Amino acid sequence: MVVTDDHHIPTDEELTVEEVNVSFPVLQSAAFHLGKFCETQNNEFMLCRTEYPDDCRQCLDLGKQVTSCTLDFFRKLKKTCYDEFTQYSNCIDKSSGDSAFVPCRKTQKVYDACVLSNLKIERPRITYYAEAKIVDSKRPPPPKEPKLRFPDATPGLPEDAPQPESSYPHRSFI
Repeated sequence: MVVTDDHHIPTDEELTVEEVNVSFPVLQSAAFHLGKFCETQNNEFMLCRTEYPDDCRQCLDLGKQVTSCTLDFFRKLKKTCYDEFTQYSNCIDKSSGDSAFVPCRKTQKVYDACVLSNLKIERPRITYYAEAKIVDSKRPPPPKEPKLRFPDATPGLPEDAPQPESSYPHRSFI
């Protein structure tokens, strides 16, 4: 990509945010509830990334909102359901080689009940995130690129132009 003086390159301060420093089993254990908790921010961010596929600078602030929402979720989870979540996460981590949910249904039930009672987040059904959703965004849509119009490169012959005789007059096409 060619960069000119017109391009704004974000500074390190603009790009630096507090990271969510958790392992894969922790993230996998919290995924369903985290997705519901931060659904608005995630949908807005993904819409922005779809609208601006070549320029991710447009979506930096929305990405920061997703990260701060995730941090907020884990802080609330730690404050209210730490023990239940730790048991569930450890079960997913250590009960199978592929981090399967199936061996941990009992600890999942306890964890889900804790999250529902304390954070008021019900575990969504398994197909919830695969369903099509309409995002009502407050941001203005990206500017539409104008359609390119090209003049006709070969203007047509005038109606009274002389037409030569055919080289093969006896051939007919069906």
